[in-house]
Amino acid sequence: MPTEITNVIVVGLGGQGVIKASDILADAACRAGHDVKKAEIHGMSQRGGSVLSDVRFGPLVLSPMVPFGEADYLVVLAPGQIDNSRPLLRQGGVLIEPACLSANLAGGRAMNIALLGSLGYHLELPREAWQAALRANLPEKWIAMNQTAFDAAWEATGG
Repeated sequence: MPTEITNVIVVGLGGQGVIKASDILADAACRAGHDVKKAEIHGMSQRGGSVLSDVRFGPLVLSPMVPFGEADYLVVLAPGQIDNSRPLLRQGGVLIEPACLSANLAGGRAMNIALLGSLGYHLELPREAWQAALRANLPEKWIAMNQTAFDAAWEATGG
């Protein structure tokens, strides 16, 4: 198991599934045996405002907040949020955004999960942990659609 902490920030607008995506990420990391901390800022999310969620995992995590400019991965669901959130990403960090996905995934209802699939390719979390986290955090009727989006994005990213 790596000795360092992995810092991920998920950003988007209210209603895009930022919190759900970060819940699934935190669950997958926990299932993989990591200590996990999570924090979120909702802002005016009920009216389509910015939503930001920090997820940190590793052997021992003391704070749920990713220090400014130290995100290893920045997952942005709303393209209009990229410029505002880019300073959160460390130099050499990975930006994952809808433009990274094919048009059919980027425009789909499961875009937040597709972006997690792209993120998942980069992280050292077992695919089984992701699958279990998806099943545990989504209603039964949405699991197949979201699993398909996750898998397609993982494969498209390089898996």
